[in-house]
Amino acid sequence: MASGRNVLRTLVLLILLGALLACSMPPAQPAAETERPSALAAIPEPDPSRYPNWHNLKDWKNPYLVVREDGIGLLDTANSEIHILKPEEVPAALIALPDTAWPYGRVVLVAEAMPKNASEQTKSDLRKNRGLLVGTLKDLKVLIYEAP
Repeated sequence: MASGRNVLRTLVLLILLGALLACSMPPAQPAAETERPSALAAIPEPDPSRYPNWHNLKDWKNPYLVVREDGIGLLDTANSEIHILKPEEVPAALIALPDTAWPYGRVVLVAEAMPKNASEQTKSDLRKNRGLLVGTLKDLKVLIYEAP
């Protein structure tokens, strides 16, 4: 009977030890988290001398982001479509762009879509999304060029 108790105690001890070890290990970071800095690091620093002037912003070639109440719009200049992203999806979307999408260097054009007669909730949502976008771009070391 005593040997049965020892086996049971050993089994319980091993289970507890395994649980403690599992809790003490840091969680593995997703691939997108570890790729963020290095993927955009290959893009050169911004070159303002290459930006179009304010009158020709329709000719902007780098990523163009629009802060909206329902998320962040990423303008696809190839077909003039806006893809609505959640703020946390912006890094992956920017990383997925080819190097040719960054002719001015690591800079994005940012505009805000403020509807006429916006409610206080809409204004609040816009501020929140803008704050999240600015923080994300800062973390990614991507410069913001403000649209008029």
